[in-house]
Amino acid sequence: MDVKPEAGDLDAAADAGETPAAGGTPDAGGTPDAGETPDAGETPDAGETPDAGEGADAAPPRPRTKAAQREATTAALLAAARRLFAERSYAGVATEEIVQSAGVTRGALYHHFRGGKEDLFRAVLVQISAETTQRVMEAAVAVPDPWEALVVGANAFLDACATHEVQQIMLIDGPSVLGWEVWRAADSDYALGLLEAALQSAIDAGRLIDQPARALAHVLIGALDEAAMVVARAEDQEAARAEMGQTVRWLLEGLRGPST
Repeated sequence: MDVKPEAGDLDAAADAGETPAAGGTPDAGGTPDAGETPDAGETPDAGETPDAGEGADAAPPRPRTKAAQREATTAALLAAARRLFAERSYAGVATEEIVQSAGVTRGALYHHFRGGKEDLFRAVLVQISAETTQRVMEAAVAVPDPWEALVVGANAFLDACATHEVQQIMLIDGPSVLGWEVWRAADSDYALGLLEAALQSAIDAGRLIDQPARALAHVLIGALDEAAMVVARAEDQEAARAEMGQTVRWLLEGLRGPST
């Protein structure tokens, strides 16, 4: 004998299976209902790609502003370019390799760096220069004597320039890719002011001969850059580094003030 299910039984079965209403989609995976669009401001910039793992099976991403998206894209391009330039040099890296490694399109590269690969290279060089200057400053401020701080800072700079990344990007590719004047400006934007302040402090303390600090800063930064390039191109870099360090110390010895 056939038994027809009562209305309440049908309701219970529907609740257990959570059959979606007509036109809707299942809750699993967090897929939006048909016709829904992301909130304004959450659409990625043209040429950018969404974060890995943000597909249908991933948890919905937190909303990001346009500014945050731009920063993330710029950071990805800088990181990819920096690694590739250090590994294979500027000439050995194609633009397409950079955008593929960064996970963005070629259009995104030109959106953020209008001059393309060369502008991106300059940004990488400036980034490394700022980090190197920070490293030098941290080493120098730990020394109370102004003259000794100059020696320690100079050695910290030479040590930083002994790394392959700094040698390849700042010292080898930098002048040839950007031209001497642009390279010099990019390289000294951070370092020149720091060195001038350190020299002025040593002069004021009587630890250096009284002289114009800015002129001396230009001379010394040129000497340090040249010393770093000698180390970068030497067959025996360890020996060259030791020789340049001693030479810079002798140079600063000749500038000692009468109070020493």
